[in-house]
Amino acid sequence: MTAETLHRPVSSGQFVVRRQCDRTWKAPRPRLSVGFLLTRNFTLTALSSFIDMLRLAADDGDSSRQRHCRWTVMGLGREPVRSSCGLDIAPWDDLRDVREFDYLVVVGGLLDDGPQLDPTTQAYLREAVRKDVRLIGVCTGVFALVEAGLMEGRRCCVSWYHHRDFAAKFPNHPFTADELFVVGRDRITCAGGTAAADVAAYLIERHIGAAAARKALHILQNDRARPPDQAQPQPQPLGPAAADPSAVADERIRRATLLMEQNLSVPLSLDELAQRVQVSTRQFIRLFRMHTGASPLSYYRQLRLNYARWMLTHSDESITQIALEAGFSDCAHLSRQFRTVFGIPPSSLR
Repeated sequence: MTAETLHRPVSSGQFVVRRQCDRTWKAPRPRLSVGFLLTRNFTLTALSSFIDMLRLAADDGDSSRQRHCRWTVMGLGREPVRSSCGLDIAPWDDLRDVREFDYLVVVGGLLDDGPQLDPTTQAYLREAVRKDVRLIGVCTGVFALVEAGLMEGRRCCVSWYHHRDFAAKFPNHPFTADELFVVGRDRITCAGGTAAADVAAYLIERHIGAAAARKALHILQNDRARPPDQAQPQPQPLGPAAADPSAVADERIRRATLLMEQNLSVPLSLDELAQRVQVSTRQFIRLFRMHTGASPLSYYRQLRLNYARWMLTHSDESITQIALEAGFSDCAHLSRQFRTVFGIPPSSLR
């Protein structure tokens, strides 16, 4: 039976029971030490991708011993946390002394009402910041970090799927939704999903070595780690919009299509799009047609029409309001474009 010890990990002054789970934490500190904290309805893929990368890089072969790096999943009282897919994960550790970690990772998932983390865990993260422990927000874990006041003045990465939720909840906070993850001096934020493995590869290469990162990636059937600024994969647009963005080879054009999807209500100009992907406007138009088979304007218009059609069948908003949300000047403007492309008036879908 292992002994229980007391330590004071949170600024509230409360003591938390910590159990020594195994000998890993009694051994000399390895080159990389990571603690995981889970929000309600966290994404299982993000957690497992991150941990499996650490596991495969930590030891020779597939032995899974925590030699070159160590990790643990923590939670108050070790109460099970339900993932977004319904599986319950029981943390195997209490909140350990923050000084034992190089990074603390907050794994988010589905958004719901209320704070992502309880006050004690938020205080634990604030103490980690005071002790110079770096924080990582994965998926909607970035929401939890912002809620806790731990991202002030820092640009963060948000999944394209939640970028509207983030903008609505934190209207004045800078963010990007067209990169896989953003690395700052003491914060890393990640779009989630399998991009968590790319963040893990970044940490492994930095602390353990490039060979260890490559080994872990290859065992997981990934040929390489994706860089932070690679564009997030965009969903295929509803309906007959040009080419599937995921099949577009040019990163600049993939990012442009994502920027279009993120700016439907107030469409970006061709000059703005070209500037954002760092090419001239003339080159942008040429590259876009080459890789999608459509002009940027027609592709953009199709995205907005597809969004309007989806809103017509999935919301109770007026056609005028839908027209404005889809970037059209008024209901008449939407109706003309809608008839031209779909052959029916918007009202027919009501």
